[in-house]
Amino acid sequence: MKPVVFGIIGGGWRTQFFLRVARELPEHFRVSGVVVRDSEKGQRMEAEWDVATYRTLDALLNAGQVDFMVVSVPWSVTPPMLHALAERGVPVLAETPPAPDLEGLQALHTLTEQGAKIQVAEQYQFQPMHAARRTVASSGKLGTVTQVRLSVAHGYHGVSLLRMLLGVTDALPTISAYTFTAPLIDGPDRDLKLEQQQVIQATYTTALLDFGEKLGVYDFCGSQYFSWILSPQFLVRGERGEIHDTTVRYLEDVHTPITYELIRQDTGQNGNLEGLYHKGILGGAQWLYRNPFPHARLSDDEIAVATCLDKMAQYVAGGPAFYTLAEASQDHYLSILINQAAQTKQPVQAQPQVWMSSL
Repeated sequence: MKPVVFGIIGGGWRTQFFLRVARELPEHFRVSGVVVRDSEKGQRMEAEWDVATYRTLDALLNAGQVDFMVVSVPWSVTPPMLHALAERGVPVLAETPPAPDLEGLQALHTLTEQGAKIQVAEQYQFQPMHAARRTVASSGKLGTVTQVRLSVAHGYHGVSLLRMLLGVTDALPTISAYTFTAPLIDGPDRDLKLEQQQVIQATYTTALLDFGEKLGVYDFCGSQYFSWILSPQFLVRGERGEIHDTTVRYLEDVHTPITYELIRQDTGQNGNLEGLYHKGILGGAQWLYRNPFPHARLSDDEIAVATCLDKMAQYVAGGPAFYTLAEASQDHYLSILINQAAQTKQPVQAQPQVWMSSL
């Protein structure tokens, strides 16, 4: 199998996820190079990751053919990079969010209208446990999903899961939100450094997204990703059943309540000699999720990033879209409204945007 060749713009923390995926899956992916403006940083990346670096986009593109480019830069830099790549006819997988504010999101819609091939790397939908939960939620076993309560991801990531699970494509919610600050023992930082115990003032944000006949509840603390004591919470309900964290309950018929657990299947434990990797998620006797990249030593988030890359390759080759610029814009727009409602302490009504017909 010929590997997919992609380049990357940006040399920050999220770029490392794409580099790790390519390193673990060389039969699937190859990085042609990374655009990093700072030459010293570029030299460090070359030494650490064994990849070529370039100071400009055109220098990378002129060095060899790429199937698509990954844009992994600060929010404010993403829109001009998307325009630059669209002008050159290069497909793009953009990191989230595609623009920092509503005006930026609206301005990007012209690229969709012009037929630019852009997808956004919203990976949470492809993390193994979330993917298994989405399979259950869409199976009909729970009935029609009308309530989702999540404390698993911040901002647009959390909103994307809420909208997908509720099945609200272009519905416009009324949003109420508030914040609460409380002491919390901090966890490590992104570099996994933890020098000593430190108590911080952590901010918790809770929002209600009222879609009329469906309700989404968003709850998150910015320290949660690296905290060793804050646990994720997940609840999906329909009239016939629910998913509560990793427990599924539903009525098979009026006399037959069914309960089962979503069980991770990971190798390399309790004397298993298959290696160390994630196999998938079982619900009873059914595989609800199978890792499409078995045998690679990847975290759940890296598996999800690899899935985005794989789906992007299929999209470029004429396959279906998997998370469009319009979807990313809608999720970030609602995230912006959550922050607005929390700051003003007043409900906010979402309004139709220019990308609605593309959802």
